Amino acid sequence: MKQENVLVVDDEKEIADFIELYLKNENYNVFKFYNGQDAIQCVKEEELELAILDVMLPDIDGFSVLKEIRKEHNFPVIMLTAKTDSMDKINGLTLGADDYIEKPFEPLELMARVKAQLRRFTRYNDGKQKDTEDVLEFAGLMLDKNSHQCVFGDQEIALTPLEFSILWILIQNKGKVISSENLFEEVWQEKYFKNNNNTVMVHIRHLREKLQTAMGPKEVIKTVWGVGYKVEE
Repeated sequence: MKQENVLVVDDEKEIADFIELYLKNENYNVFKFYNGQDAIQCVKEEELELAILDVMLPDIDGFSVLKEIRKEHNFPVIMLTAKTDSMDKINGLTLGADDYIEKPFEPLELMARVKAQLRRFTRYNDGKQKDTEDVLEFAGLMLDKNSHQCVFGDQEIALTPLEFSILWILIQNKGKVISSENLFEEVWQEKYFKNNNNTVMVHIRHLREKLQTAMGPKEVIKTVWGVGYKVEE
């Protein structure tokens, strides 16, 4: 069985080494760096399945590394932050992060999140996944679950695994309102709490921006205030 490659970037050597130890104990192959530029070079040279990025780095910040990753890749990214400022989390999610975890953290919680993100990524990139129809079409959009592609006309729209999952569920249920709670529990596979609503909102906003860049100003995903979200022709 192929080892999954995980990028770890943290300028605090003890934390990076600690994460590496736990990942290797779970049989992951680890690429570890203490600065952003070396991490970006690794992204260009290696085939990665997941990245764990610290926000604060000595040369460029973790958000800059995340931007570089999202130019070409859709694999999951977990951000590490020592800050309690919610804007730090929102910035990461807006730029395409899939999850975040605050320092100090429990290593078992981090490992659980790593496994959850990899399960989702594999689920939406595995050609064997045929629980439902593999292709959805809506308003000129084409979503292919097997190839994890979202295409409008001849233009591919690069979506993260979470964004793809959200859009798939909404299109699959076009005309119906899907609550934030249902979206979160279906996509994140975790129990919904009130503070998770912001997580859903940020991903919806980022998804809308990508769709509008490709499709124009028409709002594909509509907000039904106090209820949830829907798409309709």
